[in-house]
Amino acid sequence: MDDIFWLTSQSVFGAMMRIFFIMLIAGLLVRKKIITTEQIAALSKVTVYVLLPSLVFSNNVVGFHPEDDPNWWVLPLLGAGMTFVGLGFAAVLFLPDWKKNKDMLPMSSMQNAAYLVLPIVQILYPEKFTAFALYVFLYVIGANPIIWSIGKVLNASGQADSVGFKATDFLTPPLIVNVISILIVLLSIQQFIPGVVLDSAQMLGEATIPIATFILGATLGGISFRKWPSLANILRVLSVKYLILPSLTILAVYYLEIYKTNPLLADFLVIQSAAAPATAIILQVKTYGGNEQKIGGMMLITYVVCLFALPLWMAYWKYLSLL
Repeated sequence: MDDIFWLTSQSVFGAMMRIFFIMLIAGLLVRKKIITTEQIAALSKVTVYVLLPSLVFSNNVVGFHPEDDPNWWVLPLLGAGMTFVGLGFAAVLFLPDWKKNKDMLPMSSMQNAAYLVLPIVQILYPEKFTAFALYVFLYVIGANPIIWSIGKVLNASGQADSVGFKATDFLTPPLIVNVISILIVLLSIQQFIPGVVLDSAQMLGEATIPIATFILGATLGGISFRKWPSLANILRVLSVKYLILPSLTILAVYYLEIYKTNPLLADFLVIQSAAAPATAIILQVKTYGGNEQKIGGMMLITYVVCLFALPLWMAYWKYLSLL
């Protein structure tokens, strides 16, 4: 059993280090001023307005086949449910200073469901990657609309002088494309979309994950190490992100015996529960505004902690599920 714990933790840690290496290189390029923050901001806008919508559109229209699995809707509900549970706990912890810390709620509850998870499972489960990727895709259908509506509003307005929300604040290109593409599939009209449109969208979408990872690393590399988030904020965010959500998820998949009926799904949910905050948070701040120093500093801390927390939670889960 001890071998299972250490082998699992080492495998997950190794997978994450490959991703962190890309982030490190991007951060160094910004630190050395080879790439400017203005260039990263422009790249972020291209990602939000072109690349990410292309990825969402091509994935949904080409990869979403609701007729193949009548229970497909469960995973989007789990994606939305885990996000809302995290938001709920974060809202309670940040209630005393809600107005100036609204931007800490997405950091606590909205995980990097695709950009971080997909490369990890590609390394850990190469023979089951297709099935795992489908889980990621369905999970993101539920989580993405929340991240790109509520998350965007909280991130862009999470400052002491915030004047409130407008209905249009919730509309973003990834959210709009997500809704439209799902409706296209559910109405069975995807066959009317020209092949050249789908091929072009797929080609652009393939650039999203590496570029978003690069943007994240570049943004973190530009953060001043002389100014950090408050200790109270750090403890509250880490408590929800790496203690409450993984603990509740492991309790659920264990006592509902999901690991017996569908062990791959159980592993997937545990990985999602302990994943680092969504790259979308940085993209939103870069594109729509927000407290970049505060969010970037917290993002850096959460990703460093994730480097150890995710392997340990995953190793503990594998150990527990084999008892």
